[in-house]
Amino acid sequence: MVKVIGVRFRKAGKIYYFDPDNLDIEENASVIVETARGIEMGTVVLTEREVSEEEIVSPLKKVIRVATKEDIEHHEENKKKEKEAFDICLKKIKEHNLEMKLIDVEYTFDNNKILFYFTADGRIDFRELVKDLAAVFKTRIELRQIGVRDETKMMGGIGICGRILCCKDFLCEFQPVSIKMAKEQGLSLNPTKISGCCGRLMCCLKFEHNVYEEVLNRAPKVNAVVSTPAGQGVVVETSILKETVKVKLDNENEPDLKVFHIGEVKVIQDAVVQQEETDIDMEALKELED
Repeated sequence: MVKVIGVRFRKAGKIYYFDPDNLDIEENASVIVETARGIEMGTVVLTEREVSEEEIVSPLKKVIRVATKEDIEHHEENKKKEKEAFDICLKKIKEHNLEMKLIDVEYTFDNNKILFYFTADGRIDFRELVKDLAAVFKTRIELRQIGVRDETKMMGGIGICGRILCCKDFLCEFQPVSIKMAKEQGLSLNPTKISGCCGRLMCCLKFEHNVYEEVLNRAPKVNAVVSTPAGQGVVVETSILKETVKVKLDNENEPDLKVFHIGEVKVIQDAVVQQEETDIDMEALKELED
């Protein structure tokens, strides 16, 4: 087992492990660490703990120091420089007539490198742009092309649910999302209703899917014959979130519709799975997947 702390460099960003080097470091403290990009300042989100060696990337870097007042002021100064660098880069992109969209700019803490994040439909020859930027800023320049999900995570926004986008608020890493998840959650397969601001399938389809799967395994399917406290009947509707089923009871006079918790019903005969006809463009839906 290895003693580590967890550090983030962006809100809802990936957590990286570092050796606390016997320093007394509290949660939410700012620390100076060495990364593959250079010296960086991050925020401690996981206090000292032990993890297995399989969970760390060797060699494990040590925390250089807890950030001082001067370090924090320097970091804030870098944030101001990033805004200026963004404007300068935009002008240079227009001068070179490049088909690329600048998303964000980031200075390393030690100012040894400036990273420019952009999106583009294809490959971009930005060699001349890099030369111009290096001449202006007198430091190492890195242009990094990112995908539409990363673009949305950086820029943020409001989802169709009315809340801050999950990727911006709390999702550390993206995971593959499939059309099958939307089907199992009983959602409309209309692309406009299941895709997010990035134009890909909504991330919540993935991180909510485990709950749906667990309930679906316990719930009877539509058209299944079940026994209930009120008698035998056929399932006509399932509510996954409420964990209830609506059953059409077999009464002598006329069918009754009643709602029961899934724990109150027992399957007598499984439903016959039928292939539903649909005019949904599955090829268009597949393009929304990762």
